[in-house]
Amino acid sequence: MSSSPTTTAPAAAATSRGYDGASPQLPVLRVPLLNRERDLYAYEILFHRENGDEQELLRSILAMITDGALTRLVRGNRAFLNLPAELLPEDADVLLHQPRIGVVLQPHAANDDALMARLQLMAQRGCQFMLDIGDMEPGRDPSSEALLQMVQLVRLDAALLSPELFAQRVKSLHARGLHVVAGHVNDHATYERCLELPLEAIQGRYLLVPQPMAVPVLTANRLSMLRLMGALHESNPGPVELGNIIRDDAVLSYKLLSCVNSAYFALPRQLKSVQQAAIFFGVARMRNWIDTMAMCSMDDRPPELLRAALIRAHMCEELAQGMPHGSTEMAFTVGLFSLLDTLMCAPMEFLLTHLRLVPEISDALTGRGGPFATILQQILAWEANELTSAQVPPQRIQRLATVYLNATQWADQVYASANEKSA
Repeated sequence: MSSSPTTTAPAAAATSRGYDGASPQLPVLRVPLLNRERDLYAYEILFHRENGDEQELLRSILAMITDGALTRLVRGNRAFLNLPAELLPEDADVLLHQPRIGVVLQPHAANDDALMARLQLMAQRGCQFMLDIGDMEPGRDPSSEALLQMVQLVRLDAALLSPELFAQRVKSLHARGLHVVAGHVNDHATYERCLELPLEAIQGRYLLVPQPMAVPVLTANRLSMLRLMGALHESNPGPVELGNIIRDDAVLSYKLLSCVNSAYFALPRQLKSVQQAAIFFGVARMRNWIDTMAMCSMDDRPPELLRAALIRAHMCEELAQGMPHGSTEMAFTVGLFSLLDTLMCAPMEFLLTHLRLVPEISDALTGRGGPFATILQQILAWEANELTSAQVPPQRIQRLATVYLNATQWADQVYASANEKSA
């Protein structure tokens, strides 16, 4: 499943459709905002930047908008750019021609009269704004009130406000006709409280952390999937054995072959069976494909959670290039299974007793170390937007930027193929 041009034909095709190229990629991160039904409401686009590179950042952002890279990153969905308002171009036509792209504003924008005049003009011409007020009191002075009258959405920080004050402010803003977003919802207790309020969207780490459960209870579908994965990893199956393991799951077999035969991967010939695919890709890679298709079939879990697992898998695999033979396939499994406890609603240690993974994988998943733990931890820091050049060299950040953009495109295409939707 690697996108390295030195592996298989479909993998090389995946790279040719990715973001790799001569020009360095702008380090960006897309963070989902979900509605009450846990479907995507919008993406927030965060930009990694260092001191003194503001103008270069602006040029890169504008290029990303005009060449369509940003639209591909968010799959045409609504997106809000989180960048200093001072960097907004004097001529905002590039944003006005993108009706599904808005801007996150900070309260201090109200202190700049010239900037406020520009924002007011943009608002009148239809630009969408989300005001991130954190724990500040809405409309506490005339300038902040002017901002509230200009924006469509207001984001509150659920981690900084008490539950009572948070609920009060949500209801007050909603009564004014503003759409309210809950930010920094980082645990499931806070998330459950949010569902009782008139919120437009919810955002935070709650999506990626397992829900606390006194006793793990697996549904029949999840138990079946766990048994399938256990059979794939318990021994060292060959192509025939792989075909036999999923022979009775007609839906999984169909999705698997549909995905690998899709135009995106540009295979030289159509693969007609799991056994043929295992011979073509190799057993280890095909096992990864089966794990991927099985997880993508979990239609009771938020699609953005599944996409996050796929992105981690692809990033782990790419960052493991250059390690000993077989490492890329194991790294892929580490990334894919890193959210298995959240997807399955069961503790990781409990799930691993059913999977019997090799120590290199299980050690990384349980935080005990091993060759893949550093890669996984770096990816977690990247997706939390906590990686800086003080921690890793700038070249590593650039490498992660390219790998991340390729991973999002790959994950979106694979998830779409697995669910028979166009990407």
